[in-house]
Amino acid sequence: MEQLVGTGVALITPFNEDFTIDTGALTRVVEYCIAGGVDYLVVLGTTGESVVLSKKEKQLVIDTVLKANDGRLPLVLGVGGNNTAEVVEELKRADLKDFVAILSVSPYYNRPTQEGIYQHFKAISLVSPIPIILYNVPGRTGSNMLPDTVLRLANDFNNIVAIKEASGDMLQIMRLIKDKPSGFMVISGDDFTALPTVLAGGSGVISVLGQGLPSEFTQMIRFGLENKVKEAFNLQYSLLDGMDLIFKEGNPAGIKAVLEQIGIGTAVVRLPLVEATASLKKSIKSFVSSVLKSVV
Repeated sequence: MEQLVGTGVALITPFNEDFTIDTGALTRVVEYCIAGGVDYLVVLGTTGESVVLSKKEKQLVIDTVLKANDGRLPLVLGVGGNNTAEVVEELKRADLKDFVAILSVSPYYNRPTQEGIYQHFKAISLVSPIPIILYNVPGRTGSNMLPDTVLRLANDFNNIVAIKEASGDMLQIMRLIKDKPSGFMVISGDDFTALPTVLAGGSGVISVLGQGLPSEFTQMIRFGLENKVKEAFNLQYSLLDGMDLIFKEGNPAGIKAVLEQIGIGTAVVRLPLVEATASLKKSIKSFVSSVLKSVV
């Protein structure tokens, strides 16, 4: 799917000081990403704090992004969970006509076997009306979706078209790229592995930092896709501190602090997450200022 090549961003859900959704800030984030050259947007992923949003609030986020985007960029919707039957029912009911794919996380907390992970995604594949991006993020789920399982799913189901791979393990990523079927896409799920993944033959990234510094991040990925290695690594090294800083106190506390520094929304997150500390915000302010001054 050419629509998923390059830089996607996992959108935050901005909150007002009273923890209600700030639709104005969400609109500004979308506009900022589009102006920065981002290739597609991911709605209601982990970065969007989807697990602490009500059904009504999730619909408000979707409606706000649809209106702000106005058909300009491809959209991916996060639809996942650790109750397979519930995810299947959600997919049966969902209106997905405005989305090019769903992003579905490997089941968390239950810690299923590889066969359990396979059967979970098989059930999703059988009901999903649009393509599926698998999402492997062992640091959050407690289990690693191994390459053999991913490749089995990719070979068995035509609508499983990609994986967002956030294991942080380049050997695992390269194994996927080496053995994947034609047309299946390996997308980095970690900002720090995004460029190495692309240079190894991956398709791009679904980024967190990319929505804070979209021009710089998307240019880095484009250089990578064009095999302009020196130029790409110059940008990688200028962004490296930020890739670390935004996860120091958890996601999306860090990226919300970046956007607050830029002037888009507050740094407010919902419990059980807490807002970035003053010391982290100070470091983020210094990083953002240095990048915006130095990167052309």
